[in-house]
Amino acid sequence: MITYNPKDWFRLIFRFHSSDTFRILLPTMVLLGLFTALLVHLEQRHNFGLKSAIVFHQILGFVLSMLLVFRINTAYERWWEGRKLWGSLVNNSRSLAAKFSGFLRTDHDRDLRFLSSCLAAFPFALRDHLRGRRMDISALQLPPEIIEELSSAPHQPLCLYAAIITRLGTLRTSKTFTDEHLLLLNPEVFSLIDITGACERIKASPIPFSYSLFLKKIIFAYVITMPITFSIEYGYWAIPAVVLVFYAFASLEIVSEEVEEPFGTGANDLPTDELSEKIRRDIQQVVRI
Repeated sequence: MITYNPKDWFRLIFRFHSSDTFRILLPTMVLLGLFTALLVHLEQRHNFGLKSAIVFHQILGFVLSMLLVFRINTAYERWWEGRKLWGSLVNNSRSLAAKFSGFLRTDHDRDLRFLSSCLAAFPFALRDHLRGRRMDISALQLPPEIIEELSSAPHQPLCLYAAIITRLGTLRTSKTFTDEHLLLLNPEVFSLIDITGACERIKASPIPFSYSLFLKKIIFAYVITMPITFSIEYGYWAIPAVVLVFYAFASLEIVSEEVEEPFGTGANDLPTDELSEKIRRDIQQVVRI
């Protein structure tokens, strides 16, 4: 995710990035400008008389605007829901670490180290799981008894969650934890798997294919008829007008496609790397082992 100053208008306007839609759409914009210039030239020489198409094009533009508003709002809602879920993971991890540290006596350092290590590794496992890859276990300080199981687990976040639950059950059996302790721990512990499921739902449920396909067809129909109607009204001024309108509408669709998948490594994705490191640092600060 890119960190920037939203108030620095001048620098943002003239800044180009690999994810900038202008760079992505530039070849198509050039071809569309040439196509518009050809139609303007033909219209001025032969006067095809297509003024009746202007009203139809205006109606189509209004419908397309409404569809794009819904599209960008839906995509941003998915991005923002993902951000709220990871914010909850940060807070609940801090709370769990504090409770583990407060509830376990000084003669249970091994149990505290096990629970805190699994908790600190959980966001890294979830991050990589959402990206379709496996967590690098060697980069984390995990207890030996969980490393082998975690290496072969098909669902690493679930494996860590099960390990935490199992250790809590062992502590309950040994009377180290009472039922009151478990009642206090249960909401934050369950939130780990709840957040995982919610993030998986966002990742596995993109915008329906039919809707995405329909919207692209509408954009194509609008763009391909823009040079015809604009050439009648504006002459050669239609060239920059067509290119600018195409850039605006097509950019909204491209940005929506990027934003609706918030768990990757792109410039517009959530800062899950930074959040995972933040959780690990906070847990180490609280537990102090």
